[in-house]
Amino acid sequence: MSSLPNLLTLSRILAVPLLVLLMWGRNPWEWLAAFALYSVAGLTDYLDGYLARAQGTVSKLGQFLDPIADKIMVAAVIIMLIHSGAIHGIATIAALIILLREIIVSGLREFLATLQVSVPVSQLAKWKTAAQMVALGALVLDGAADRLLPWLPALEIGLVSLWLAAALTLVTGYDYLRAGMKHMN
Repeated sequence: MSSLPNLLTLSRILAVPLLVLLMWGRNPWEWLAAFALYSVAGLTDYLDGYLARAQGTVSKLGQFLDPIADKIMVAAVIIMLIHSGAIHGIATIAALIILLREIIVSGLREFLATLQVSVPVSQLAKWKTAAQMVALGALVLDGAADRLLPWLPALEIGLVSLWLAAALTLVTGYDYLRAGMKHMN
């Protein structure tokens, strides 16, 4: 557990309550701090995997915790963005698509693991993750940008990226389901 990559992954999980608390507020400085924390957490998502591979310290614990940390953070941020009204109306459908795919793919991976079948992450799924991270980060930043950085089109960037992530989510989710269905007969 004490390897740096595992500690970075664990730090992402532990950051979620603080992220939620910051996004609960109405003060733009709290949202700016939430954006900074979200950005650092996103960086640790990249770093933990990179360091684990570079140092040869890939662990079963890290492989278990990393996707959980990602899903906890994404779900918490989406919930708080909906709570705050940053995601509303039809954009809620895009957010719901992302959440549903995360749950379905997690269940599928768990099922396939019992069959000792792994489903590798596709390049398109990595693009989906990038679009999702940009979307959520921009929407968190918009909570501050509205009053602190009015010239920044964070809301527009966030919503366009959210829909792009939702579209990629549908495609990659279908790909995972199609691959998984081969093992369900």
